[in-house]
Amino acid sequence: MKRFLGFVKKEFLHIFRDFRTLIILFGIPTAQILIFGFVVSTDIKDAGVAFLDLSKDEISQKLSDKICSSGFFKRTEDLFNYNDINKILKRGKIKAVIIFEKNFGRNLISENKATLSIIADGSEPNTATLITNYITAIVADFNRELVNTSGAGAMLVQPEVRMFYNPGLKSHFMFVPGVITLILILICALMTSVTITREKEFGTMEVLLVSPLRPVQIILGKVMPYFLLSFINVILILLLSWFVFGLPVKGSLVLLLAESMLYILMSLSLGILISTVSSTMQQAIFISMIGMMLPTILLSGFIFPIENMPKIYDWVSSILPPRYFVVIIKNIMIKGTGFLYVWKETLILMVFTAVFIGLSVRNFKIRLE
Repeated sequence: MKRFLGFVKKEFLHIFRDFRTLIILFGIPTAQILIFGFVVSTDIKDAGVAFLDLSKDEISQKLSDKICSSGFFKRTEDLFNYNDINKILKRGKIKAVIIFEKNFGRNLISENKATLSIIADGSEPNTATLITNYITAIVADFNRELVNTSGAGAMLVQPEVRMFYNPGLKSHFMFVPGVITLILILICALMTSVTITREKEFGTMEVLLVSPLRPVQIILGKVMPYFLLSFINVILILLLSWFVFGLPVKGSLVLLLAESMLYILMSLSLGILISTVSSTMQQAIFISMIGMMLPTILLSGFIFPIENMPKIYDWVSSILPPRYFVVIIKNIMIKGTGFLYVWKETLILMVFTAVFIGLSVRNFKIRLE
């Protein structure tokens, strides 16, 4: 019994001395609880809305103030004509546009009925549905207030809902861009991180060390096959999304492929960087899978809106490259925008790529020495 207890004690000491094991046992579950608890939410908070008030009367102002004072919506901009609606929705900062018809208050008083139009960004179906439901509920509460305060017959504000870019609220408009983003970063980062750590683990790195190849040439030689295969993967996914799900590319196909090539290069450079800090394939796989899969799913914004998360998760997601590629691919594929709408995200991905390549070459040189 003493031997058994001594063996158990030794195992406890071995675990407590291994920092990586403690992270797996306690750090990852804690992080997952915090992330899932705050990120996986169906609540709306400070969603950006714009108003097109063609009536500008007391009742329309009262209803717009009620919508904004609810805490669910934030008045981001006031529009002056219908031509501004498509332009402002393409920017991605506004989730819905609320339109008051002409003579809104007069129609409500004289005819006991007025129309309120809600135009939501359907490229994010879940968010669009939530927003329209919230606004409709606020309008219904406003109708009840009118019934209680009005001495005449019941006055009714009728909301009319329209969805831009995705009128049928098809879920694959959200999942296809997100799946492309997830697959590319996982496959590229995972495969490239494993391919170099395999050389270290199997002892074949010495062959590369004595070869006349420079570190940059070795890295490029490892990256090039996966770059070409991943690009073919993008084309296959786009073809499947078109023929199977009926999701065409509304914007420039050339621009989309160019942005995909940049994202693939960034993911491959991240995989090389992971390989330089990993000594075994298990470590590389663990860092690639756990370190990239959950943050990409939860914090990139393709399922759960980032603006609904606590501010700290907004900061965390800002250092995740998938967040920016999701914006790029949704804008080009679904909204049909051009480079002027995604140049900031493109520049950020280029910076990520340069940083990852620079760190990879630097660390790889140190290892070669």
